[in-house]
Amino acid sequence: MKNSSSNDKKQQFHLRKRPFVIVAFFLALLLVGVVTGEPPQVLSQAVQICLSCIGIG
Repeated sequence: MKNSSSNDKKQQFHLRKRPFVIVAFFLALLLVGVVTGEPPQVLSQAVQICLSCIGIG
């Protein structure tokens, strides 16, 4: 009985570590994008698309 409960604890810890690794990976990608200057480009393109949809630009 003790062996199955210790295996469950190891399995739960492994499952809970994966979301933190994924979040850390995406935060690293976000940081790389901000450092390379992507937000102003994305905002500029979004404004152009929205204005063309409305018929202004």
